[in-house]
Amino acid sequence: MTVQRWNGLAEVSDDQPRSVVCIGVFDGVHRGHRAIISRAVEYAHTLDAPAVVITFDPHPSEVIRPGTHPGLLSSLDQRCELLADLGVDGVCVLPFTLELAALSPEEFVDHVLVDRFDALGVVVGANFRFGHRAAGDTELLGELGLSRGFMVDAVPLVAGTGGTWSSTYVRGLVAAGDVAAAGISLGRPHRVEGVIEHGDKRGRELGFPTANLGTIAHAAVPADGVYAAWLIDNPYSDEPTTYPAAVSVGTNPTFDGVIGRRVEAYVLDRDDLDLYDHFVAVDFVERIRGQVKFDGIDALITQMTADVNRSREILAQG
Repeated sequence: MTVQRWNGLAEVSDDQPRSVVCIGVFDGVHRGHRAIISRAVEYAHTLDAPAVVITFDPHPSEVIRPGTHPGLLSSLDQRCELLADLGVDGVCVLPFTLELAALSPEEFVDHVLVDRFDALGVVVGANFRFGHRAAGDTELLGELGLSRGFMVDAVPLVAGTGGTWSSTYVRGLVAAGDVAAAGISLGRPHRVEGVIEHGDKRGRELGFPTANLGTIAHAAVPADGVYAAWLIDNPYSDEPTTYPAAVSVGTNPTFDGVIGRRVEAYVLDRDDLDLYDHFVAVDFVERIRGQVKFDGIDALITQMTADVNRSREILAQG
């Protein structure tokens, strides 16, 4: 499903109809986010108005406190695609800048919500903060809405079996390698994207040619180990191609390591693919084991064979 996408407020048409606006970073668009966004879509339907999501890029943390950018649970393209799947009519990607961060709560409401979208309603999470130094909360937003002609719906946070669904919680699961639990919170496999680069070709020499993924900046890469996953070639094209894969994350300790961590995907039972320079996505399904340093090549090949067989079993379950 495609939706209207604006990259900044300047792209929003002057004749944009009054809208129900949902605001948040929504990194990962996890189950908690979906509860908020679905409420906005339902509210918009009752008012016969478009539902618009305002999200931010880059992550506000990187602008306010450089160097603290959290691991991203979704690329901007995936975030917009997931929002579209929830039935919103438009997504405004608002560049998060120091100038935007310096706006008072009143200035933010007037400049963003009123001037560009003439908001009929605003839907946010109960913990939403806005304006300079996060001075605004949902109570203030409601007061400003009364004076400016829109209603505010602050949606309570949603809890799962492991606690409140939040991006921080999901990042913790990914960092620990528990991609299966992360997938439950996200409602889909955790995804890492990037361009396939040339590696050292050791996998091909061992009989398991791998695609070396150059991940996008700040991607939340799972803990070192081996995973069953899906590799999707050209994921946002009209005709993406999906392959079952065994994916290694780590530093290749058996070969004395490499500089930096790598994400290397072996497409099961295929040695004829040329994916160099292709933009791909890796959807992590389940962790098979942690990273291990083997005593020799034969032990490594034996384990890789077992990893591939286990990946095949996991992925065959759907």
